[in-house]
This record gives sequence, C-alpha cells and structure tokens, in this order.
Amino acid sequence: MNSRTNNFSPAAFDMTQKPATRENSAEGLSPCAACAVRDLSLCNVLDEDELSMLASIVTSLEVPARAPIIDEGESADYLFNVTGGAVKLFKLLADGRRQITGFLFPGDFLGIAMNETYAYSAEAVSPVKLCRFPRAKLENMLDRFPHLEKRLLGMASNELAQAQDQMLLLGRKTAKEKLCSFLVSLARRAERRGDEPGPIYVPMSRADIGDYLGLTTETVSRTFTNLKRDGIIRLREGGMVEIPDFDHLEELADGI
Repeated sequence: MNSRTNNFSPAAFDMTQKPATRENSAEGLSPCAACAVRDLSLCNVLDEDELSMLASIVTSLEVPARAPIIDEGESADYLFNVTGGAVKLFKLLADGRRQITGFLFPGDFLGIAMNETYAYSAEAVSPVKLCRFPRAKLENMLDRFPHLEKRLLGMASNELAQAQDQMLLLGRKTAKEKLCSFLVSLARRAERRGDEPGPIYVPMSRADIGDYLGLTTETVSRTFTNLKRDGIIRLREGGMVEIPDFDHLEELADGI
C-alpha cells in the first residue's frame, strides 16, 4: 500500500436537541441515479427495475455537522445508508461518559436494530448525506428480494467484525499501538471506498479518537506528538497527517 495522509479537525459534542435535517427530492428523478457510492452500498445487488422500486421508498437527507441522527432507545423506525460525510456511533454510560463504538463513511449502513429501539446513538461528525428507508417498507422489500437481504446480512457481518477489532484495540494494545491501528484502519477503509492514494479526510477530533480508543484526549495528543517526533507521521497545515511509510505504521500497529 502506498503512503497515506489523514486530516483531523475538531468536532464538538452536543446532544441537547436534534436539529432539523433537510430532505431532498427531485420529482421524476431517482435518488439512486447519480449515487457515487452505489457500488459500496446496500443497493449494489439490485437491477434497474428493482432499484427503481427501492428508490420509491427512499428519502435523501442532509444532516449538519454535530447533529444527532438517531438516539439510543428511540423507536427504530428507519434505516440509513451513508452516502457522504462521516458518522460516529456511541453509547452513553450511566455516569454520563461516552464510548464511541465506531465511525461510518460513505457506503456504510446505519440503524440495524435487533429489537424495536436503537441500541446506540449516531451523530454527524461532518456534514452528512443519507438515504433514509422506512423500516417496515424495507423489510417488505427484503422479503421480495432475497439477494437484498443477503447483502444486508453481509453488511451486518462486517459491522460485527469491526466490533471484534474494537475489542482487541481496547483490551490488548498500548496507546501507540491503538493510534497506529486506528490510522491503518482509516487508510484501509478509504482504499476500499476507492479513494485515491494521498490525503484522507477524517474529521474526528482528538476527543472523539480518545473516546473510540479508550484513551484520554491528552494521551491521544501526546501520542500524535511522539509519532511526529519519531518520523512516523508528519503533521501538515490544516490538520493533515502524512504517513511516509505505511508498512512501518502497520508494524507498529501490530506491536512489532
């Protein structure tokens, strides 16, 4: 894999209210027609006729940065496909602390619930674009199109694999290994999305990274500084992070 760069900029945390999202619709036009992430998303297994049926139940949304998308415990009436921006998933502990459990990017699916309510909250890290599906109508389509259900199951399995990786990060790795693993994961996911080698936009704050890796904000900042001092990364203007030797970063992530 070639060298990668990453960008980190602050994102605040405010769940006091759920700002209104903007719904987009164009009469006579399918919201799927010009989707840049169709090959990565739920609908990539559908033919044109099936895609038109799916498009008939979709609402396109634009969500501003730091706005809640779903709240833990609320009725799981909708599912979402991320088509632009970045989303963070998290759970709030009884004492008010927050554990970020994952980040979603274009092509990822959001809102799968085993019961009638969401098991976690989701917030836009940057301005986000979503396709929103009413749960009941999407379930009807899954019954009609088994290949769509199989695709959704595959996406859920991928989510489970990411959760297992997160358990390893939290339980066994040092702060340096955690941060290196995080950067490696971001680069690999960007590659799977088809992004060009080079800068990768990652709008998480250091506080978000800490809440994901189980580290304090101070530890995250200090680890970034140490990686810069050792020549593992280069911090560029605007929060850009350049990775001169990706193979070496992978070795550090594995504790080598």
